Parts: sequence; C-alpha cells; structure tokens
Amino acid sequence: MAKLKIGVIGCGSIAQHRHLPEYAANLNAEIVAVCDKDRERVQEVAETYGAKAYTDYRELLQNEGLDAVSVCTPNALHAPISIAALDAGKHVLCEKPMATSHEEALAMIAAAEKSGKFLMIGHNQRLMPPHKKAKEILDSGVLGRVLTFRTTFGHAGPEMWSVEGAGGWFFQKQQAFIGAMGDLGVHKADLLRFLLGEEIVEVGAFVGTLAKQNTDVDDNAVCIVKTESGAIGTLVASWTYQPKEDNSTVFYCEKGTLRLAEDPTYGVIVEFANGERALYQVGAVATNEKQTTSGVIDAFIEHILTGTRPAISGEEGYKSLKVILAALESAETGRIVRVE
Repeated sequence: MAKLKIGVIGCGSIAQHRHLPEYAANLNAEIVAVCDKDRERVQEVAETYGAKAYTDYRELLQNEGLDAVSVCTPNALHAPISIAALDAGKHVLCEKPMATSHEEALAMIAAAEKSGKFLMIGHNQRLMPPHKKAKEILDSGVLGRVLTFRTTFGHAGPEMWSVEGAGGWFFQKQQAFIGAMGDLGVHKADLLRFLLGEEIVEVGAFVGTLAKQNTDVDDNAVCIVKTESGAIGTLVASWTYQPKEDNSTVFYCEKGTLRLAEDPTYGVIVEFANGERALYQVGAVATNEKQTTSGVIDAFIEHILTGTRPAISGEEGYKSLKVILAALESAETGRIVRVE
C-alpha cells in the first residue's frame, strides 16, 4: 500500500515536537513537503525529514501531490490555510484553537463539506491515557452524576516552549488572537465536553494579563462554566504557573470523586464515598518538559485510510472554540454569557 503523502505547514515547536516526529513514525505516512516563513528553519526541518522546503503554503499546495496537511501556524492563519488546503483537495489536521471567530470556524467546516475531505482539530487531551480511562469510568455510572468539577491547565508560558521565545507570535494579538485561553483553555473546554458527554451552556470569566510584559494577549483566565445537565465547575488557564505545570481535572460526583493527573504515579484516582479508593497507572498526560505521543497524528492517518469521519471533527473543534469566545465576551461585558 502506498504511503499517504503529507505536508506540514508551520515548522515551530508543535510541529517539531508532535506532528513531524509522529508522521515520521507512522508506517503509512511520508512527509514530502514542509513550509515555514523562516527560510533557515524550514530548510533545517526539510533536511531532517527528507522533504521539500517551501516558504509559501500556496506553492506547497499547488506543486505537491499531497493527500493531507497539518496546519501548525499562528492561530490567525489556521482558517485561511485550512480552507485553501481543503479547496485544493487535501485532508486537514489543524492545530487548536481552530479559528479566531465563529465566521472562520463555520467557513472551515463548510470548506470540508464542499471538498469531501476530512477536517480534524488537534485536541489531543481527549486521547491522553488518563482521560480515556476517565471517560470509561464516568460513562460506566459507577460514580453517579457529576455535580461539580474543576479543571486547570497552567505552565510558565510559551516563551519556554515556542521556537520564537518571548518575542514570538504567541504574545502578539494580531497573530495569536488570544493568549492562555486559546493556548490552554480551549484544550480544557474540549476535554470537559468530551468527558461529560454534554455541552457547556453558560460561561462567566475573568480574563487578564497579570504578569507577562510587552504583550496584548491574556496570560491568565478563570472561568465558571455550567453544563446542560446543570453541573457547574471552574476552568482555569494560566501562563504563570511556576515551577511545575498543572494539567489536572477533578470531578465531584454523587458517589465519589474522580482525580486526573494529580498524582505522578497514578494518573487516575477514584475515591468512593465509602472511603474505598481505586488507583490506576494508565500512563501520563503529556507536558512541555516530557512529551509523549499525542495519538492525534495516528488517529488522523487512520481516519483517512479507513474513510471514517474524525471524532475530533471541525464541528467538535467549533463547539470547544465557542466556549472560549463566550469567556472572552463575559470578561469584556462583566456578564454571564450563553454559549450559542
């Protein structure tokens, strides 16, 4: 069977740590083209993976007989590049947040529908081992209904991760659109929706820049969210957690508590109301310091090969984005906002 021909657009940290090595490790994929506006960076990546280098994504889409592309660019470019790739007949795996507005997200979904190609969004939190196990436990009903919850994603900031450092696109609103809430908060909005199996319908948020210098995007956000069933909880995103990351989630249920990514040994801990505990060593949640295979790239390839629609589709990415857009509106207006 011929390998799928892959192009990677944007060669920053997410591409270098996740997309490129995971495509290279997949026996059914071949990286044939890479693109980045930084000529030196893209040449280096091209040499590493034996691919052709481009500095213009339009030329890459026009000149290469690709089956699929990953879009790993600054957030403001996600929609135009994804739409161009879909219009060119390529399957698209786009990093999160998928877009910067309702209009962009809907245009991406429409382009996928028109082209007949898949649009998948890189919400890898769903695929991390503790979260897959948590989904199994919550769906089993052993803990009863979720009443309240809290989820957090915080680290010291993208300057510790991005190839561009402190002056990079993450800190520039024109390119990033949003700060910690787009970088980290949208991950947790998606995770909550996935684990709870229902939509978030109301959001109240405080969003601000508390510590980072020379930036016009947020570095901290604290949200209160309510789900369809009435469960309420907090969602926190931060670029100022030091010295360690926090990527934990806790569900307080009718019959006990479910703790995720709090303990370094046991990724999932169930505490029952009668005092009994169940401890699960199921693997870790990936961190900036310790990368693990995301599972997103392998899933994307599998969807293409089998012709099965991605579970983390454009529509799913949009539903998670809507939570973040509602949080921004809440912070600006000082009101609780319905997620429409």
